[in-house]
Amino acid sequence: MREFFHRKLERNAIGFVLAIILVSGIGGFVEIAPLFTIHETVEDAPDMRVYTPLELAGRNIYTREGCYACHSQMIRTLRDEVERYGPYSLAVESKYDHPMLWGSKRTGPDIARLGGKYSDAWHVAHLINPRDVVPQSVMPKYGWLMRNELKTDDLGKHLAAQRAVGVPYTDAMIANASADAYGQASPDSPYASGLSERYGEATNVRAFDGEPGRLTEMDAVVAYLQILGRLTDAAHRQAAAAGK
Repeated sequence: MREFFHRKLERNAIGFVLAIILVSGIGGFVEIAPLFTIHETVEDAPDMRVYTPLELAGRNIYTREGCYACHSQMIRTLRDEVERYGPYSLAVESKYDHPMLWGSKRTGPDIARLGGKYSDAWHVAHLINPRDVVPQSVMPKYGWLMRNELKTDDLGKHLAAQRAVGVPYTDAMIANASADAYGQASPDSPYASGLSERYGEATNVRAFDGEPGRLTEMDAVVAYLQILGRLTDAAHRQAAAAGK
């Protein structure tokens, strides 16, 4: 009976087209409908902050090198994941991620809550030669990040592009993007104070690669890794409330 129905449908061109439209419409509705309630499903996070220009540059390099192919950035609600990585990921934590880097494969561990877990020196050593700190690691070396100077002249355009898709960067943030990137990795420079005014006193300001006065791609990547899971404290607050 089923075979007869399919044969009859496939021989009727108009009916077949209408069936395709119907099935596609159902699929589209299932994907689009949740967007109308997104403001009800995404948690509130008044303390949510944006990436600094240096952190955003690090995220771009992280994407460029394909790191997301081996590291996910989404902790699921499974007990073993929460015990290993920390509170499960909330939708609001990816609010300013364009594109999102949730990932689907874990050749390496999930890094959604990596920020602050290790020192800057550990990250630098790990990126230069992973086996120096994790002997069993299969991660490739990224030593050239230490040698490559970070390109900053177009960072304002990157921030402007992010603002176009909803990230609340101000005109001042966009105009001072290059200076703020340098200031975040040079705590003794006059640019550091302006960075704190625009992004908050809690912003990480230090020579991430251990070499102040020289801005490298290593600075950017380590700055990005050290902020993962720390753009908002919403997940930890929710976990603490649930514990009560």
